[in-house]
Amino acid sequence: MIIRKTPEQVDQMAAAGDILVRCMKMLSAKVRPGITTEELDAAAERFIRSQDALPAFKGYRGFPGSICSSPNSMVVHGIPGPYELRRGDVISIDVGVIKDGWVADAAVTFPVGPVSSEAKRLLTVTREALFAGVEQMRPGNHLGDVSHAIQTTVEAEGMSIIRTLVGHGVGRDMHEEPQVPNFGEPGKGPELEEGMVLAIEPMVNAGGPLVRMGDDGWSVYSEDGSLAAHFEFTVAVTPDGPRVLTPWHDVL
Repeated sequence: MIIRKTPEQVDQMAAAGDILVRCMKMLSAKVRPGITTEELDAAAERFIRSQDALPAFKGYRGFPGSICSSPNSMVVHGIPGPYELRRGDVISIDVGVIKDGWVADAAVTFPVGPVSSEAKRLLTVTREALFAGVEQMRPGNHLGDVSHAIQTTVEAEGMSIIRTLVGHGVGRDMHEEPQVPNFGEPGKGPELEEGMVLAIEPMVNAGGPLVRMGDDGWSVYSEDGSLAAHFEFTVAVTPDGPRVLTPWHDVL
């Protein structure tokens, strides 16, 4: 069942989203060669707790970090640790915040200093795919319209949607119905209605679409070792169209 939120509940999720965005801006200033992913994680946790909020990922199904930090060919779910960022890396940072029982979820892939032309294009295409999907979050459209917009944006540039990883509904719980694939047919799937709130999150490989699980049981990598990117917004369907509850637009 897809849980629809009232306008007041959407506002509460937006309050969590505001904390998340400010956390992401803080992290963006720290993303540089030499910093470790565990240092980024500690900074994020300190900030989130200072806002009388909770890091949504900490302890979720046993996950040990407050953020997911996934460099280069790691797509998602990277456990923060001793890895030091290097010039030319890309690093996907996924943040979840719980405020007054409501969850906000978002991700950004950052360049670490100057990066290759391939990396720049990957980040641009994945971000554009997110925006294309969000634009379809309107009453009367279908979930397939969101999925199709993401897919066509990515594949037009010769890159690959990862088909085994999906977005999701979000609200009181981190993961609610429905699943949100990043590929699909327009006009298919559930009809979008006012009050639905979804985490829209294209996950894209510069190479092929296959992925593999890391030895830690969490991290997911591109199978062919190609660079990966992950961008995510929490988005509400409103009578006036999509409302982005985690508007990190100016972080990059």
